[in-house]
Amino acid sequence: MKKQVIIADIASRLEDESIPYEVTGAAALYIQGIDHIDVGEIRIDVQWDVMDRAYEIFQPYAPGEVKRDKVQAAFSFSYEGETVVIACLFNTTVRTQPYRVSVQIEEREVWCRSLYSYLYYPEHAEFGSAIHTFLQERQRAITAQNETAWNTSNYAALLNRHGEPAVVAEKIQQNPEWRLHPFLKYMKDVQGKRVIHLMGSHGIKAVALALLGADVAVVDFSQENAMFAGELAKHAGVELSYVVSDVLSADLEAEAADFVLMELGVLHYYLDLQPLAQIIHRLLKPGGRFVLHEFHPVSVKMITSSGKKHKVDGNYFDPSLRQRQVAFSKHVAAEETEAVLQRKWTMGELVTAFAGSGLIIRILEEEPNHKLHDIGLPKTFTLVAERI
Repeated sequence: MKKQVIIADIASRLEDESIPYEVTGAAALYIQGIDHIDVGEIRIDVQWDVMDRAYEIFQPYAPGEVKRDKVQAAFSFSYEGETVVIACLFNTTVRTQPYRVSVQIEEREVWCRSLYSYLYYPEHAEFGSAIHTFLQERQRAITAQNETAWNTSNYAALLNRHGEPAVVAEKIQQNPEWRLHPFLKYMKDVQGKRVIHLMGSHGIKAVALALLGADVAVVDFSQENAMFAGELAKHAGVELSYVVSDVLSADLEAEAADFVLMELGVLHYYLDLQPLAQIIHRLLKPGGRFVLHEFHPVSVKMITSSGKKHKVDGNYFDPSLRQRQVAFSKHVAAEETEAVLQRKWTMGELVTAFAGSGLIIRILEEEPNHKLHDIGLPKTFTLVAERI
């Protein structure tokens, strides 16, 4: 706790002087909750063109001389027994650093480098294990909250949105291919193929695949989704294997799938894409394909639409966890639903995660919104990756 207070004190001094800054390195991870990491010295980066002013305000602490090279400048001093390094990177703007986030320390706002940024730079590889462990611990608590939300009034919402399972099944039977647009073209003939639909929700896509001859397993943590899917499959005259579990805990046979499918509004339930990508790699046969059809990050992170009006009011790079109403909330009374927590990803983050798992990315298709007044805006995308 002492280190946190020291960091907040120094940050307040910089804030009072209107000096842009961010806590970086191990100290940044520490104040974001990774408390089992060796912090060592506390490093804070400031805007390069006010470095001299920063040096002046810390003169009462007898700082060492400013050391400079072609890339950066830095000085250090002792603050209540802790070594503090104030540094700057030349020609680098602090306030526009995409992974600059704020945390609260004793009701004070402190700016720091998001822990996610340290997963993408090789020079910070020593932090990777601690970050992934921390995110996995948080994931368990967040999954429990999201699971509760998806098991509260979900079945009623499905009936209100889609209708009775018997009616929905009849509609799917009339044209199962239509339910699988636009990603079916990347799966081609699914007759006799093993398909695992992760976070497969109400089973409409799974039933459509089964009607085309696929052997389909669905994994989803909503018992209410499973109930609807079971009734749907019965009325459609097909069989589904439905595993009620969150994906990260599911007991699934390795190297069993010709295809692993995920689609529409699923990735934002994960705090860390690495474990998910590793599971997908494990589930696929050699030559098997992962097909991801998702909402485009530009659409979900930046643009608010109202009729013909569009407003760019989001931060595309924001890695923060946000609380949202569960997706089906508009189909039941608001007081009957629970909130969910979501982490929305950039295209670069998700491509990096799946490519880093050993999958070979073959296709990334960005798809437009089909509404007339949304021409030119990306709405969804389809990523296709193979296990070699």
